[in-house]
Amino acid sequence: MEPFIVSARKYRPQTFKDVVGQQAITNTLENAIANNHLAQALLFCGPRGVGKTTCARILAKKINQDGTEREDEDFAFNIFELDAASNNSVDDIRNLIEQVRIPPQVGKYKVYIIDEVHMLSQSAFNAFLKTLEEPPKHAIFILATTEKHKIIPTILSRCQIFDFKRITVKDAVEYLKFIAEEQGIQADDDALHIIAQKADGAMRDALSIFDRVVSFSGKELTRKAVAENLNVLDYETYFETTDLILENKIPELLVLFNKALTLGFDGHHFIVGLASHFRDLLVAQHPQTIALMEVSEDAKAKYSSQAQKTSNEFLIKALDLANDCDLNYKISKNQRLLVELTLMKLASLTFETEKKKLDKIIPASHFRIQDYVAAPKNYSVTEVATPQQEATVVNSTNTGNAASEKVTEPKPSKTVLEKPVIENRAKRVSGLSISSLKTKKEHQARVSPIVSKDDLPKEKFTEAEMQKYWNVYVDKLDQQGKKIMASNLHADVPRLKQETVIWIELPNDTMKKEIEREQGPLLEFLRSNLQNYTIELKISVNEATAKKFAFTPEEKYEKLREKNPALDLLRKEFDLDF
Repeated sequence: MEPFIVSARKYRPQTFKDVVGQQAITNTLENAIANNHLAQALLFCGPRGVGKTTCARILAKKINQDGTEREDEDFAFNIFELDAASNNSVDDIRNLIEQVRIPPQVGKYKVYIIDEVHMLSQSAFNAFLKTLEEPPKHAIFILATTEKHKIIPTILSRCQIFDFKRITVKDAVEYLKFIAEEQGIQADDDALHIIAQKADGAMRDALSIFDRVVSFSGKELTRKAVAENLNVLDYETYFETTDLILENKIPELLVLFNKALTLGFDGHHFIVGLASHFRDLLVAQHPQTIALMEVSEDAKAKYSSQAQKTSNEFLIKALDLANDCDLNYKISKNQRLLVELTLMKLASLTFETEKKKLDKIIPASHFRIQDYVAAPKNYSVTEVATPQQEATVVNSTNTGNAASEKVTEPKPSKTVLEKPVIENRAKRVSGLSISSLKTKKEHQARVSPIVSKDDLPKEKFTEAEMQKYWNVYVDKLDQQGKKIMASNLHADVPRLKQETVIWIELPNDTMKKEIEREQGPLLEFLRSNLQNYTIELKISVNEATAKKFAFTPEEKYEKLREKNPALDLLRKEFDLDF
């Protein structure tokens, strides 16, 4: 099977009968050719992609066929096309006028097709006016434009105007069905309707979209595949959205809108499509107006089913809200919030409240789940015996003369509401008070008792042992990713002075400050491993030692050359820079 990318060119109309959706115009042109009543200046105007230039080419080919020539002769030498968008100057029109004077060598007429004629300049229009007013008998001008109002009235008054209309979705679907049958493709009606709606009345765009979708999906065109490839919201999304609106489910509605946004759809596109869906539901409520819907039969049945659940009052209010959102979308600072508020208002239209307002929103408490346990019906708060009464009862039992005392039955307790008794709690201590600091110190003393310095170990150690654990700590920092700190500690070899004082010399104050800031963990590591808690660290700065560090490219090269003199030979051999 041949590539589908060329199907648009293959199915380009060759005769007036092949032109889709413009039968009235093509019939008029055929009758004018047959009766020799064709005007010498024609103006084809209409939207893009409806067949203006195609009809001009078919007409140019048809008027030179008088029955004696071959039908496959296209008279290409008699057809001249000029793109006014790129040839809009006076000189271009003058060249055209010079060509008009020469009669045709074959056939009766020379046809001049000027596309996008509204792009001509004012001076070019004036230069073309005289020729268009009194053209030679052998010349026919066909002007094509998408913006008729930009053409000067003196040109319009001298042309026979043909207004091309947009191709209906039904005609586009029928022609796409014909192409699908010719190519052996199984296409759903809903899929072809999406393509026709996306083309917006242009058959050329419909063919191009059809090529792209077939290249993506293969021989089977489904509604889901077409919607995914064209990046359009399926009408099933709007059916689900309307159901959630009618059921007043605001949370689920917002989640559905967020899902549409995550798929890459614009909020404006969503709300405009929803407004069109409400319009289709309003149309589907009456059997006579349902024919106005440009959808498939299955979709019409779905619209009719959902239209029975809605009322005219709801749909009119919903259309009003959606239209306001559409108008205010571009000027809104928070466009997503605008759409979400509109959806919440739509879901609140059918919510029963005391006062119904158009902008009323269901309160959030309506969707809140309240989990509580109801109190039992026989629940009551009774009087509680005081401590004095309890003591009296205890004393009466200890006497042992139970028979001599009168025992009265307890009266039924009355239901009373007692005031809650607030117990005297311990005084709370502020975290910033002096007493809190004292309490904290006492707690730390209990958890980790303070050990006297005299009781700490003071084992003697050598300089070699100190340097060994120093390097172990530096390697530990390097493994933890603290490269800068490890490099600073490696800047000098530590020396031992006065038995417990470790001394290092650094080239600048920055390295000194970095080590002093982090010397706590270092001293703790050395003291614990060397078993001497009197170790101290002394750091001095000697700027003269900074010279041994190479910073510039020249200094780096000199240091490398000192280590390997052959490097200088390599540089000279290949004429390299350092």
